Amino acid sequence: MDRWKTIVEPFRIHSVEPVRMTTVEERVAALEAAGYNLFNLHADDVLIDLLTDSGTGAMSRDQWAAIQHGDESYAGSPSWFAFLESVQALFPFRHVIPTHQGRAAEKILFSVIGGPGKSIPNNTHFDTTRANVEFSGAEAVDLVIPEGRDPAAIHPFKGNMDVEALDAFLRERAGSVPVVFVTITNNSGGGQPVSLENLRAVRAVCDGHGIPLFLDGCRFAENAWFIKLREPGQGDRSIPDIVREIASLADGMTMSAKKDGLANIGGWLAMNDDALAERCRNLLILTEGFVTYGGLAGRDLEAIAQGLREVVDEDYLRYRIRSTAYLGDALDAAGVPLVKPFGGHAIYLDARALLPHIPPLEYPGQALAVALYREGGIRGCEIGTVMFGQHPDGTESAAAMDLVRLAIPRRTYTQSHIDYVVEVVSYVASRASDLRGMRIVQAPPALRHFTATFEPLG
Repeated sequence: MDRWKTIVEPFRIHSVEPVRMTTVEERVAALEAAGYNLFNLHADDVLIDLLTDSGTGAMSRDQWAAIQHGDESYAGSPSWFAFLESVQALFPFRHVIPTHQGRAAEKILFSVIGGPGKSIPNNTHFDTTRANVEFSGAEAVDLVIPEGRDPAAIHPFKGNMDVEALDAFLRERAGSVPVVFVTITNNSGGGQPVSLENLRAVRAVCDGHGIPLFLDGCRFAENAWFIKLREPGQGDRSIPDIVREIASLADGMTMSAKKDGLANIGGWLAMNDDALAERCRNLLILTEGFVTYGGLAGRDLEAIAQGLREVVDEDYLRYRIRSTAYLGDALDAAGVPLVKPFGGHAIYLDARALLPHIPPLEYPGQALAVALYREGGIRGCEIGTVMFGQHPDGTESAAAMDLVRLAIPRRTYTQSHIDYVVEVVSYVASRASDLRGMRIVQAPPALRHFTATFEPLG
């Protein structure tokens, strides 16, 4: 079907839920009540919700059927073994530790291996990863390739780790580095993939310094699809085979099953190190639950097990990546500055390029996100100086980029929804010079983008 231009969803819609239409006046009132923070909005007041793709997708018929098999035994549930089998079919690590979501896996791992004086390199840490590293007292260090910091740069694998920079960092500070992380796909950098070639090179550097390599694998299937499409010699391989090679290059992983697990909740921490696994399981029991459920109901374990079988289907991945690119192509044709090439789960608007009159410390990404909601009821997410400009010592600086992420929930919106998004974003972009910056009224000391309140300047 590749010769046809129309994107055909590889599913039929069996159940629908209503969305509420609102006026501009109603949305302005909602923004004021929310302190101009889109996380604080009532979801019923949002028409197209592109805040995140995490846990917001539609589960399949077979996932809902699997939920009926959920066994809620406290220990040793059959649902645990179904979950374990599906995880290890793709990621054959010796130890799999279920958690209620990805940040719980991060919290457990960095509580065990982090701490003052430690440093954790990553291609780019996302928000909760960075926060959990820093909460332990460790330093989160980003070492993405230079192209990954340039929204307009064209590179097939802009999520790649800068291998030379990693080697130099480890030569200088290897004694303080308990683990190296690679995030696939690189969410903070625009949903950009990482190549197998780069993972092999990172593995070699880690081996040279005797340091384990872990994956933040939230969007592993989308990353594998980009490898199949873009990396020489990979086009004839199956997606599960590519995923298993990715796993073979790592010593462990954290995972949010709310992304490429196609589930509404859940995650896991996995590794090969027996001693580390024992320490992590002890903390799991203290904070999450027993080792065979980890804060999840049996029905959730069953939904994830089925989701992992569905997410590596090539018809699904072809639809997923092409439908995201459909939004990117339309906005690009309208002249809206974007991160290119397009990622798998989201389109990222380059707010700094669109709003050059708003300096980073007046939060151009937040200003643009607020405007999209005000004009069209579209909720996106600022990925920039609000999210990443705050430092543990209380100081603030401009982030590497100021972006607005339009994250597309899986199997949820139709082409007409996306056409509407194109129309609203293009309208706001055509009036970009009218937008003004924001200032923070109050904010917590960490992860401020979730709960801070703002007010418009001017």
